[in-house]
Amino acid sequence: MPNIYKYVRHPWTEDRKLAGPTKTRDLRPLDHPNPFVRFNARFGLRITLVVGTMWMAYIFSIIALFALPDAIKRGTYFVIVWLSSSFLQLVLLPIIIVGQNIQARAADKRSEDTYNDAEAVLKESEEIQKHLQAQDEAISDILARLETLMAQQEKTAK
Repeated sequence: MPNIYKYVRHPWTEDRKLAGPTKTRDLRPLDHPNPFVRFNARFGLRITLVVGTMWMAYIFSIIALFALPDAIKRGTYFVIVWLSSSFLQLVLLPIIIVGQNIQARAADKRSEDTYNDAEAVLKESEEIQKHLQAQDEAISDILARLETLMAQQEKTAK
């Protein structure tokens, strides 16, 4: 009896195994063929790594505080201007970058977990395919025996 089902593996599964999960660092154009794009990517990444630290937030806070006494002397309006344009902008910039870096790492971790989950599902489905193949073979063997048994019974009935 011929096989009931022929398992055909999806071509993406092999490509996915070779590629692995996509991470944030994979999307940086640090090896781009255009030297200007490479320079901009490296320079921007370097600036982001330096500015995007809590130490830089502390430094920016100290720098902004140097202007506070002058703003206080000039009045409430200048204190508000100092607070909104000097202090908050200088200090929040590196803090936001720190938060975005943490979120990017979390997104990479979720991506890797999702990739591993999909890999596990793929392995499970391969095991199911093996199990189904074994069942197909067992069913085919049972049918062959039944056909043989029925043929023998027909011979003895005649």
